[in-house]
Amino acid sequence: MSVSLYMDENVPLPITVALRRRGVDVLTVQEDGRRHTPDPVLLDRAAELDRVMFTMDDDLVAEAARRIRSHEPFAGVIYVHQRNVSIGQCVGDLAVIAGASDPPDWVNRVEFLPL
Repeated sequence: MSVSLYMDENVPLPITVALRRRGVDVLTVQEDGRRHTPDPVLLDRAAELDRVMFTMDDDLVAEAARRIRSHEPFAGVIYVHQRNVSIGQCVGDLAVIAGASDPPDWVNRVEFLPL
């Protein structure tokens, strides 16, 4: 099994395109018709789809942290600050995560890139 990703709307398209070229199962918020959806709803949607959320949004990480503190489940979040990693390194790290882990590994977890 591998991890499928749910890309927040702030993720640059080249990351999504490169991941798909590597065979990673990626769905964007835009493709899912969820543009401008509040972060709590997006986290619920990612869990419903059994996908780990990838974001560059500090507020979404804050929502995940709030859920951890209040014991509210979510499917997992991977976060990177836009200035902390190149697109290539981001794609590489996400491809490793997608191929080397399973969805249960990510429940109620937040991971920061770069690895």
